[in-house]
Amino acid sequence: MKRRVPESKLTPSADRMAKKEYEMRLHKMQIELVKLQRHFITCDDKILVLIEGRDAAGKDGVIKRIVQHLSPRETRVVALGKPSERDQSSWYFQRFTGHLPTAREFVLFNRSWYNRAGVEKVMGFATEEQHEEFMDTVIEFERMLVKAGIKLIKYYLDISRDEQKRRLADRRRDPLKQWKISPIDETALKHWDAYSDARNEMLARTHNPTTPWTIVKADEKRSARLNLIANLLQRLHYADKDSSAIISNSDIVFNYQSSGLGVATLAP
Repeated sequence: MKRRVPESKLTPSADRMAKKEYEMRLHKMQIELVKLQRHFITCDDKILVLIEGRDAAGKDGVIKRIVQHLSPRETRVVALGKPSERDQSSWYFQRFTGHLPTAREFVLFNRSWYNRAGVEKVMGFATEEQHEEFMDTVIEFERMLVKAGIKLIKYYLDISRDEQKRRLADRRRDPLKQWKISPIDETALKHWDAYSDARNEMLARTHNPTTPWTIVKADEKRSARLNLIANLLQRLHYADKDSSAIISNSDIVFNYQSSGLGVATLAP
């Protein structure tokens, strides 16, 4: 009989969380998410969450857990594909504005306008002029959204090179994950350093008091999901909040800072 390899041997992370504990904590937080939705429907709130990160950082997984028990009428996940010819000739932010939340809506972007600062810059899909224009205007664009009453929260999921390599290999082996494979995946590791440089520039130039970046250490998926959801719930007001159910670990999820805590704690 083939010996089963223990799960702990399949990942380099030492911070593995028992499945039972994970499911128990996730269940409590999903109850809090339902409370949040009930509250923002009543108050006509508009909530927008951006989830950014390298390929295989765990964006799909955390979004799935956030929306799992929420009403689909008031919850939308936006994951835009390749820009059309019309998109390419339009104002860059135009293709995103139609997906912004209206009153009583909770919208999550699985990648967002920050593609221009990451994939498009590294892969040469945007010119230097287009990239620089984006960097010069994105903060003002986001301030306009906030002034319009949108609660905008930005997360960057950060993983190590070894963990990305392991996850991309798993995608190729697992027939249920084939839909995640893209031509960009094949170049992710090859351009690791370029993506690191682009990430560092993006965070340094677009972190600001109105729409700050929050970093999530994402090598351990369960811990990353729980801590991101806990942080999200901590930052949003809603009735009947159970603070004991939404405790986050500041070593896993923390505010980006341009010096000291920030680039120094990100995967090189």
